Amino acid sequence: MTLWHYEIETPLGSMQAAFDDHGRLRELGFVGLEDPRSTAPLAPKSQREAFRYLVKQLEAYFIMNLRTFTVPLDPQGTEFQRRVWDELMQIPYGETISYLTLARCIGDENAVRAVGAAIGANPIAILVPCHRVIGSDGSLTGYAGGLDKKEALLKLEGALKTPPPLPF
Repeated sequence: MTLWHYEIETPLGSMQAAFDDHGRLRELGFVGLEDPRSTAPLAPKSQREAFRYLVKQLEAYFIMNLRTFTVPLDPQGTEFQRRVWDELMQIPYGETISYLTLARCIGDENAVRAVGAAIGANPIAILVPCHRVIGSDGSLTGYAGGLDKKEALLKLEGALKTPPPLPF
C-alpha cells in the first residue's frame, strides 16, 4: 500500500500528513522533529481529496470553529497502542486527564508507563488528542511536537485555565 505525503502549514508550524490509498489518515506530525515518522516523498497537494478535507478541518480547529474531527483515521500500532489511542479519542475538547486516569480507563492503573509509551507512539497529532494528557500534578509532560505546542493546543481549547506548575 502506498502512503501519500503532504505538508500542511498551521499556526504552530509545518506538519506532514500521510494518507493510505483509501484516503484514511495514517500519520500527522510536526515537521522538523528529530524522529520523523516517515521519510517517503511528498505527493502533490492537489492529488487527494482527503488532504483537502484534513486542511479544511485543521483550519476550522485553529480558528476555534471545530471541536470534533471527522477525517477518516487508520493509525498503525499494536493492539495495546490502538486501545490507548481509542481512549484518547474519548477525552473531550477543552479537557485534560492524567496518565494514571487514562491507565484506569483502559482497565490497568499499573500500566501508566506503558500508556505513556503508547501515547508517545501516537502517529496522528491533534486529531488523536494526546496533548490532552497531563501529569497527575497538572504539569505538562511529554509531547512529540514539543511542550510549547502542547501548551498552545491546550490554551486554544481552553483547557489551561491556570499556568502549568513550574518544574522546580
